Amino acid sequence: MNVLLSTAYWPNLHYFYYVLNSDTLVIENFENYQKQSFRNRTQILSANGKLDLSIPVKKLHTKELIKDVEISYTENWQNNHWRAITSAYKNSPYFDFFEDEIHYFYNKEFKFLMELNTEQLKLVLKLLKLKKEIAFTSAFEKEPASLIDLRNSIHPKLNFTDDGKVSPTLNTPYYQTFESKFPFHPNLSILDLLFNKGLETTTYLKNLTT
Repeated sequence: MNVLLSTAYWPNLHYFYYVLNSDTLVIENFENYQKQSFRNRTQILSANGKLDLSIPVKKLHTKELIKDVEISYTENWQNNHWRAITSAYKNSPYFDFFEDEIHYFYNKEFKFLMELNTEQLKLVLKLLKLKKEIAFTSAFEKEPASLIDLRNSIHPKLNFTDDGKVSPTLNTPYYQTFESKFPFHPNLSILDLLFNKGLETTTYLKNLTT
């Protein structure tokens, strides 16, 4: 399976299902930036329920390419995001194992959103001991040949079963930190699965059916 994905901030399990099962993994570099998407947003499970964390970006010019989008630091979003992640997962089984490497992204100021997201993706692959080559598009193609186009299929406003592709069944429950308080929440950020399942994250994703 050869897939074309948009960039994403701590991608969700729908996204990582395709990352794990792809033979060729390509990230779109030349699309126009889309607001209110997972390109700068992730979803975690907090003590108050599902919580969106969004990275603010600098004021955009009309139809700015995703590779050129810069992160804004006029507000202290890094501290706010890390505080939310820590509050949500400090009592999870594997938080201590990954804390330092995840925290790195809230101490360093990356200039470009694409750069931050790519480094996070590389880190997760490293933590899970997955050898995956990440390629990037060299131009925008509306209908790319020989690739499953998922650039607009994994989106906060779309149900993960409606991507029109080979969708995984993501309702298989796993332990979540606040499971005594809430029903199972599927398809959260990869951080939720990583902090709760550790290296079993790979096994969980591989066992998902389509």
